[in-house]
Amino acid sequence: MTVGGTRRPWPDTAVVRSAQAGDEASISVLIEGAHPHVRRFATSLCMSEQDAEDATQEALVILYRKIGTLRATGALASWMFTIVRNECVRRWAISRRHVLAEATDLPLGASSSAEEAALAEIEARRVSAAIAGLPSDQRQVLLLRDVHGYSGRSVAKHLGLSLPAMKSRLHRARAALRAGLEELA
Repeated sequence: MTVGGTRRPWPDTAVVRSAQAGDEASISVLIEGAHPHVRRFATSLCMSEQDAEDATQEALVILYRKIGTLRATGALASWMFTIVRNECVRRWAISRRHVLAEATDLPLGASSSAEEAALAEIEARRVSAAIAGLPSDQRQVLLLRDVHGYSGRSVAKHLGLSLPAMKSRLHRARAALRAGLEELA
């Protein structure tokens, strides 16, 4: 977040250490200071503003509850970004399961074996990781069009793009996703 044209830094080490020790005022300062960074990252990663807000809140709740377990004060940003990424991926996987269940008319928990369920979860994580690795503009169009199933015109309108621009971005996103999945294989 910028304040007066400058980017607000993460809370300093002294605040993090005091928060780790349980100082409530430091925890408040830490959460307020981390919020804009966490929110910006969640917005770039999650598929919707609502998911980004929910992921941000979840990450900040975890920060509040578990700041005492953070071992290295310098690892705060990395820790928070990992929490946000995992939350965005979790939300995407839930959304994907709902979309797949609707498309196949299967109940959400239906699978023929525990092995198939485990393999499906591994594949979902692989796909989620590849999608998370896409640039934000490509990730948005791919999620809206291919995961949520919105029409091309709806996606273009929602993103403020022309239909040909949306199609081009979607093509690049699909190609990048294929390449990302091949890398993860």
